[in-house]
Amino acid sequence: MEADIAETGVAAEELKQFVERIERLEEEKKAISDDIRDVYAELKGRGFDTKAVRQIVKIRKQDHAERKELEAILDLYMQALNMS
Repeated sequence: MEADIAETGVAAEELKQFVERIERLEEEKKAISDDIRDVYAELKGRGFDTKAVRQIVKIRKQDHAERKELEAILDLYMQALNMS
């Protein structure tokens, strides 16, 4: 493969395009991360608890049945440890 890249330049151009796509996506990912951080800062500034909101976002990503199962197990364990 390395010989193909050095000899033809065709594979090198394709590789360069892949790398450039990855770089653009990484830039977009960073911009989105910055936007999310700004929203959390705005939440905090408005008096909301960011830890609680992060937990809600995490929970909303979960499948309903999986979440219910996890909640039941968590409740069982907390009862076993006299935490509820």
